[in-house]
Amino acid sequence: MVATPKKSPLAPASFPELLAVGGVRLATAACGVKYLDRKDVLLGAFDVGTTVAGVLTQSRTASAPVNWCRKNLPSGQAQALLVNSGNANAFTGMRGRTAVEATVSAVADTLTCRPSRVFTASTGVIGEPLPAETITSAMANLTDQLVNADTPATWQAAAEAIMTTDTFPKGAAQSSRIGETEITIAGIAKGSGMIAPDMATMLCFVFTDAAISAEALQTMLSDLNARTFNSITVDSDTSTSDTVLVFATGAAGNVSIDSATDPALDAFKSALEAVLRDLAHQIVRDGEGATKFVTVTVTGAENDRAAKVIALSIANSPLVKTAIAGEDANWGRIVMAVGKAGEEADRDKMSIRIGGIDIAAMGEAIEGYSEAPVVEHMRGQNIEIEVDVGVTAGEDNGSARVWTCDLNHGYITINADYRS
Repeated sequence: MVATPKKSPLAPASFPELLAVGGVRLATAACGVKYLDRKDVLLGAFDVGTTVAGVLTQSRTASAPVNWCRKNLPSGQAQALLVNSGNANAFTGMRGRTAVEATVSAVADTLTCRPSRVFTASTGVIGEPLPAETITSAMANLTDQLVNADTPATWQAAAEAIMTTDTFPKGAAQSSRIGETEITIAGIAKGSGMIAPDMATMLCFVFTDAAISAEALQTMLSDLNARTFNSITVDSDTSTSDTVLVFATGAAGNVSIDSATDPALDAFKSALEAVLRDLAHQIVRDGEGATKFVTVTVTGAENDRAAKVIALSIANSPLVKTAIAGEDANWGRIVMAVGKAGEEADRDKMSIRIGGIDIAAMGEAIEGYSEAPVVEHMRGQNIEIEVDVGVTAGEDNGSARVWTCDLNHGYITINADYRS
């Protein structure tokens, strides 16, 4: 029996009502990969002609499924997605590669497609061989259960099947237009700990009925990923399994778009960014043991890259995160985190705000500063930290925004007991 984790206090009230996406069919099954009492495998099947784009972990110890996706992404074509939870199939050597080939072949055989058009992902414990036969033996049943992705219940079941330490399923959707054609975008994600994407244990799958070339889709995703999934952190640890894939079926019937700079994609790109950001925020809100959602904004840096390094230094600092958990307005820890980032900062021009309240300016505490309103802000669930490091201003202003959560005893408990 798998214990049901206590739902995060930052979780949304309910699973969102995801929209129907033409050309996508989904099925889930309880295969017993690790869990005995819950669904742990997701199969997706797509219309012929579906394009795909992806961003994958930069970990040097990437999982076998990540390597498989990396090899096949250049084709830009997809007909299926297979995901299992409970086992990451990472650091499993030749057995890991063999397991991927076996499961992918089973999907390709049942759906009558090329193995190279089957994308796969695994999430869970590292270093344990994936029992491929538990998945391959269920393939006929999974295929028989495939249904159109057009009901909230279908989407929620898919989101639940890919969870590990998550306390709630994650989904997001947007509608948009390309020309005169209405377009739907829907996505699911999982992630709670080992979150510091470098493209966390983080998986995200987004589906749209738009007709877009793989090249245009990849250009958009790489750009948007930097501002969404690569701007979150829970614990500074990059997973072996991080995978974000976007599938475009073309079922909406719009004239296919071949360039990411085509103005016809402007509204779609904004909608896709909204879905990715929503899912990224949900992952932070489900950070293991999290009780507070934290936004860190850095301005006045040498450039945007430097600003992001500084912002992540603040967001990843155990001292900053534990102060937030304890509702302690210890802004000196923010000063420390800026200083250790290794990027240029002007100590005597730096300013700090928490919850919109000015705390420090020109390198020192503001005269008459009162901690009481800051403490009141820290007692809330949504914490805002703003730092200007005083190096640039105006058009040259380097800026970045990242999202994180607090760090408390819950994180230790979850990770100490993870394999138990």
